[in-house]
Amino acid sequence: MAVPHDLARDATGVLGGVRHAVRLVLRPGGAFRRRPGLNGLLFVRHATSAGMREARFPADGTAADASGLAGAKALAGAFPDGEAWTSPSRAARETCAALGLDALPVAALAEADYGRWAGVRYADVDPDALAGWLSAPDTAPHGGESRNQAAARVAEWLGGRPSGIAVCDAGAIRAALRHALGLDIAAADRIDLAPLSTTRLTAARDGWRVAHVNRKVVP
Repeated sequence: MAVPHDLARDATGVLGGVRHAVRLVLRPGGAFRRRPGLNGLLFVRHATSAGMREARFPADGTAADASGLAGAKALAGAFPDGEAWTSPSRAARETCAALGLDALPVAALAEADYGRWAGVRYADVDPDALAGWLSAPDTAPHGGESRNQAAARVAEWLGGRPSGIAVCDAGAIRAALRHALGLDIAAADRIDLAPLSTTRLTAARDGWRVAHVNRKVVP
């Protein structure tokens, strides 16, 4: 089982809070090992795509690229058992398939609807319109969804206290962190999230707590 590189310093165990002794899985050769289940919500940013590499606004139909899917396949079996969800985007669904996750598409995990900007390079958008959009999270100059609207649907989904794995792009993960930490949108924008990195939330009486952010999982 692949584990985060800093497991040796993680006193709580694999992925910082996984329940122990849930299942036994047969290894090649007949030996058994534990396959723990997950207590909390583990976000996985989907694999790289051409749109990411070309600095374009996300678009639902963009496929994950070959190298990104190869990286995801190398991690198949590395994650705890439990429920799994995916953004409806093509790249997220392809990532789930590569990871071996039978994930349910959830509309709340989609990236913001960027309207006529979807798939367009950031550098090709009118700079005044882009600056206005970045400074006013309730506006949608592209004709799609505002940033606050996108964040609100992620927060609503988190209100159901889901527990499992969610595969999606950075926007939904930042929205979840914004909700958990009470951040404003500008602060959440400063959080780096690498493709195939994990970010983990745990539920508490007073809301969500952040166990880790942007953690690399190695095969």
